[in-house]
Amino acid sequence: MTTVLDFLAKGGPVMVPIMGCSVLTIATALERTLFWTKLLRREDQVVAEVLDASRRDLSQAAAIAAQSQDLPIGRFLLAPLRLKQPSPDTFRLAMETAGDREFVKMRKGDKLLETVVAVAPLLGLLGTVTGLIATFGNLNIGGGGTGEQATAAAAGIGEALITTAAGMIVAILALLIFRVLVTLQAQQVDYFSDAGNELELIYRQYWYEPTLLATDPAHRGEFIGSGDRL
Repeated sequence: MTTVLDFLAKGGPVMVPIMGCSVLTIATALERTLFWTKLLRREDQVVAEVLDASRRDLSQAAAIAAQSQDLPIGRFLLAPLRLKQPSPDTFRLAMETAGDREFVKMRKGDKLLETVVAVAPLLGLLGTVTGLIATFGNLNIGGGGTGEQATAAAAGIGEALITTAAGMIVAILALLIFRVLVTLQAQQVDYFSDAGNELELIYRQYWYEPTLLATDPAHRGEFIGSGDRL
């Protein structure tokens, strides 16, 4: 601990905001790791159970999705299932609206990481400038400077190098975490789309079209014609 504090002290006052950026980056990484671990571990099971139940009983499928409301996929699947006899367009609109809300939540922390990526190198550069200012301020050019002056100048150079390196390290770490999160988010968009399309197809095939045929036989030829075209 003493070594770390000494290292930070050598970096000068600019190291304080740089370390603040690093703490925010690590905290965001831990929070997002817990979020994605929980999501990825359970979502396949939830989707499989909901889709399987939806072929038999929509109320049962909605109950399964309701039990998983702590997951984005659970809230996404529950949105259309809790509607009362919706049309396919309404069914899809409910899913799309729920999906948009969940994707916004999945992007939590992205703006913070983007800010750290942009600010940390600038803070490192600021530390470089202040360190060099201290260096030149301690130089006695042409005056045969003493050993103490040389030591002070070396300390200024060290401050410049430490803050530059620290700022770059924090920025690189934040960028790596940000790219991992963006990749996971893109995968979830595709996953939600596939699960939603499958649920909508089940709803149309097992519930909406049979009900429509039972109440209005005039649509029978329409559905048969659609099947022929497929």
